[in-house]
Amino acid sequence: MARVTVEDCIDKVENRFELVLLASHRARLIASGTPITVERDNDKNPVVALREIADETLTPEDLKEDFIQSLQKHVEVDEPEAEAVPALSSAPDAAQSDAMGDVQFDRMTEEDLLRGLEGLVPPAATDDDGE
Repeated sequence: MARVTVEDCIDKVENRFELVLLASHRARLIASGTPITVERDNDKNPVVALREIADETLTPEDLKEDFIQSLQKHVEVDEPEAEAVPALSSAPDAAQSDAMGDVQFDRMTEEDLLRGLEGLVPPAATDDDGE
C-alpha cells in the first residue's frame, strides 16, 4: 500500500493541528496494545494511525472524544438532588443559645496552676510487675 500523507487525511479532519493530535493519540493507543483496524504492512504506529483515519475505519469524532477523556483528571460524581437533602438552618435555636450563654471560663495564671499542682499527692507506688 502506498504511503499515507497528511493530505490524504485532511478531508477527514479539516484542521492539520487537530489531525496531528488525533493521530498521535491513536499511535500511543496502538503502542499500548489497542488492536488496529487496518493491516500493518510493516508500517510504524503513526503511519498506521494516519491510515486508519484516511480509510475512515475510525471516526475523528470518536478519536477526539477518547483523546479528551484521556486528558481529564476530574471524574464527575453524581450528587443528590437539592430536594432530597434536608435544609440546615443557619440560626441557632433557643435551647442552644441558652446553653452557650451559661458557659463561663475561669482564667488562671501559670503560678496558680503550679501552686495547685504542688498540693497534689502522687499516687502510691505499687510493686506490680505486670504478673
